[in-house]
Amino acid sequence: GIRDLRISRGLGDVYKRQILYLYRSSISKKSLIFVTNNSFMDVAPILYNEFPLFLKRYFPYKVQKISLNAGFTCPNRDGVKGYGGCTYCNNQTFNPEYCRTEKSVTQQLEEGKVFFAHKYPEMKYLAYFQAYTNTYGELEALKRKYEEALSVSDVVGLVIGTRPDCMPDTLLHYLEEVNKNTFLLVEYGIESTHDATLRRINRGHTFQDTVDAVERTVACGILTGGHVILGLPGETHEDLVAQAATLSRLPITTLKMHQLQLIRGTRMAHEYEQHPEDFHLFGVEEYIDLVIDYIEHLRPDLVLERFVSQSPKELLIAPDWGLKNYEFNHRIQKKMRQLGAYQGKKYDM
Repeated sequence: GIRDLRISRGLGDVYKRQILYLYRSSISKKSLIFVTNNSFMDVAPILYNEFPLFLKRYFPYKVQKISLNAGFTCPNRDGVKGYGGCTYCNNQTFNPEYCRTEKSVTQQLEEGKVFFAHKYPEMKYLAYFQAYTNTYGELEALKRKYEEALSVSDVVGLVIGTRPDCMPDTLLHYLEEVNKNTFLLVEYGIESTHDATLRRINRGHTFQDTVDAVERTVACGILTGGHVILGLPGETHEDLVAQAATLSRLPITTLKMHQLQLIRGTRMAHEYEQHPEDFHLFGVEEYIDLVIDYIEHLRPDLVLERFVSQSPKELLIAPDWGLKNYEFNHRIQKKMRQLGAYQGKKYDM
């Protein structure tokens, strides 16, 4: 049968795009058909909704995110909600060499452009405010950073990573205006849907904070994404599959996930040394099976940006699979084809 899902997409004012998923039970595949202005564009059978295809809906050229470290902190670091930050966190694991707080936003973007320009000289860029909590500050200071990024040549939008308890209405209303003139994606660190887990990892917020922030952001017509870690202490395979269903009820557009990694210098690494029995670190095949099960339980229209994370060898304790992201993706796709798996196959509306 055909399932008709109506999805909000926002570049400027929110507009509606129908996505029709045609389930072909006989070959366990699906085709994606976009309907825009009464014209149909048939796309090849897909396993899951990939982020590059999502970006093509907004840009007729290649775009690349450039990570920024704009000198923010977090409320669970500075004492407002706690100290020490999240127990798993070491921001050095995802900051490129050009991301240094002593450099201005403009300088980081220009160096990032040089880093990526050899791939595609005509490429455009999204300024990705990634390190720590990028909405945690005075409104005027935040505006200056965002607007500085947008003033850099060939920067065509913003991606802002933040926490769900750090989106005041005043900032949200400002971002609502920004969204009318440029591409904007707000990405919330959800990490888990279980409050007990969130307390254990010292997040300093609840899952209800996530629900509230996502709903308020989407209500402003802003594209909204989420990020989760699979394999946090105390969470089982069954818990994570249930998490997929819970997240599917949120009106998010994009989702990132990655495996739990133990990173040197973090509180979680110390906890692992003291009580390794509290942790289950996935082998690569086990994690592939989990991710496929997770994908099958996700809402079919969610855009999936990432399944794994790669931390620098010198910082990573475990697990060390020795796989690049694209290599992992190929293995996921191969096994999904073997199993006849696809996104939303087990999704229960």
